Amino acid sequence: MGTKSLTITDEAYERLKNHKQSGESFTDTILRLTGSDRDVLKGFGAMRDVEDFRETVEETRNELDADLRERSDR
Repeated sequence: MGTKSLTITDEAYERLKNHKQSGESFTDTILRLTGSDRDVLKGFGAMRDVEDFRETVEETRNELDADLRERSDR
């Protein structure tokens, strides 16, 4: 397998480093994050146990709906 050198910004490096798991190389991290076989449902339901999450989402949705209605009435 060949290798390539990449130039990335400090911000991009920090973001990538934050996604890097223990014992994982940067190559492993990039392959994991960009893999075409990613399970799109993997995170489904991940927030169900967060206290008041549903209520917060519904409250935010209601606020946005009210704001949109107000803007459309102008």
